[in-house]
Amino acid sequence: MTSPPYDLVVRGGTVATAAGRFVADVGVRGERVAALGDLGAPPAGAKVVDARGMIVVPGGIDAHTHLDMPFGGSTTADDFATGSEAALFGGTTTIIDFATPRRGEPLRKGLEAWRRKAEGRCSVDYGFHMVMTGAADKALREMDQLVREGVTTFKLFMAYPDRLMADDRTILRALLRTKENGGLVCMHAENGWAVETLVREALARGDTQPSFHPLTRPVAVEAEATARACMLAEVAGVPIYIMHLTSARALEEVRRARERGVAVLAETCPQYLYLHADRYDGPGAEAAKFVLSPPLRPKGDDEALWRGLREGSLQVVSTDHCSFFLKPRPSRPCKEPGRRDFSRIPNGAPGIETRMLLMWDAVQKGRLSLERFVEVTATGPARLFGLFPRKGHLSPGADADIVVIDPRKPHTITAAQHHMSVDYNPYEGKTIHGSIREVFLRGRPMVRHERFLGRPGEGRFLRRAPI
Repeated sequence: MTSPPYDLVVRGGTVATAAGRFVADVGVRGERVAALGDLGAPPAGAKVVDARGMIVVPGGIDAHTHLDMPFGGSTTADDFATGSEAALFGGTTTIIDFATPRRGEPLRKGLEAWRRKAEGRCSVDYGFHMVMTGAADKALREMDQLVREGVTTFKLFMAYPDRLMADDRTILRALLRTKENGGLVCMHAENGWAVETLVREALARGDTQPSFHPLTRPVAVEAEATARACMLAEVAGVPIYIMHLTSARALEEVRRARERGVAVLAETCPQYLYLHADRYDGPGAEAAKFVLSPPLRPKGDDEALWRGLREGSLQVVSTDHCSFFLKPRPSRPCKEPGRRDFSRIPNGAPGIETRMLLMWDAVQKGRLSLERFVEVTATGPARLFGLFPRKGHLSPGADADIVVIDPRKPHTITAAQHHMSVDYNPYEGKTIHGSIREVFLRGRPMVRHERFLGRPGEGRFLRRAPI
């Protein structure tokens, strides 16, 4: 007896790719997409999902998350179990997190620690960026080995002196090494010494409320660091990726570098598209929710970012998901106690569950085309981070990571109903004209009609190709 050609058929939806859209069935065999088109009557034994009137897109790829991240002797609110389940409810099936060794520790030790955090707990497929704070010869040799093992991206910080910050020599050495091994440097671009000076001066004046957080990390420190990072990449003659870009001025530095021939890639995040600096004007505890780095910007910068997404100046929308409780919890870092000293507020915000729907909302409101939505949430990060053609699109041979969006059913974002392990939501009360109906990871149903069907630990570590 021959087995049926498909185990799963997603029938009659509007399939969206980065290149176009069409009404088609999606046939899945095992873990891969087997065929698209009019597949006729479903074979006996195949599971059939009626997607007529629905939008069918590839599973989202969030290339910037912080799960189970140490902070102040504890960790973020979301670990790989809770964070990955929330990701699935939001239509994300792949994440790239950050393996962060202690300062002076071998890179491999950090990677092994983060793989232990994820294995057996993560419900989405996952990879890691490798955080680097130094570029001694041993670390450079480790970079080569890690690229061969599928860890092909390396994050360096221009911020956080004496903790994570890398000086220009370190950054240049890492960039030069990627010219040999095919890796890619990802940059947190803020001038750390300038920020530290402004923070100290603010505290000395008694300017301690959360409203002073954005004033100590002004646009100029992001623009300067972005320009410097681009120039170092120009010196090295290699690509560079700017993370969580927030402002028109920083984006202009990216454009100028590209005009000179520098291969600069950049992402932004939903918080910089939907939220503004006026959030810091609220009471201390409320403003503390939005203490993240870089901070939210005034209205106007968001419009520049939307234009950048439409025009291709920005390639990816990630979340920088870094969740901390607002109110105190036993042995867990939280934001509210720092409302009287903004420098003590843990920096970060939750977003792993809301990214896809927020960007779908942009499609509904005409800010992005459906094709561009697929590009910046799935196909773009797959290409840039060595996951394409396995991830990020729906075509024969690709992993059957499938998301079915119901464009007619509204979804209101609330902390009471989200699945992230945190007690607030930055987008509280926002209604999206659409909802995530079903999510499949490699052909396996993970979410259906707001029910989690998967099991913790079903995600797999992804070896990524050199850039």
